[in-house]
Amino acid sequence: MIKFTLYSRSYCHLCDDMLDALNAMQDDTTRFDVDVVDVDADEALVARFDELVPVLYGDLSQPELCHYFLDAAAVEEYIASVNA
Repeated sequence: MIKFTLYSRSYCHLCDDMLDALNAMQDDTTRFDVDVVDVDADEALVARFDELVPVLYGDLSQPELCHYFLDAAAVEEYIASVNA
């Protein structure tokens, strides 16, 4: 199963937009889970991401896929790499 992690804030409209755009990429053949993490719940995450949110990761051991706005090409490339 493909999984994404979205570092977000509850009051962030860009975060909501990124989650909506990411979820819109799902269809009958491409399904995934999105773990939404509120950075404000953890001081270490605030220190790490603060003004960068939203930040989207596929594999947490790899660099971020994008921040601020969804990079659909990077997401599609990640999905293809997981499905390969």
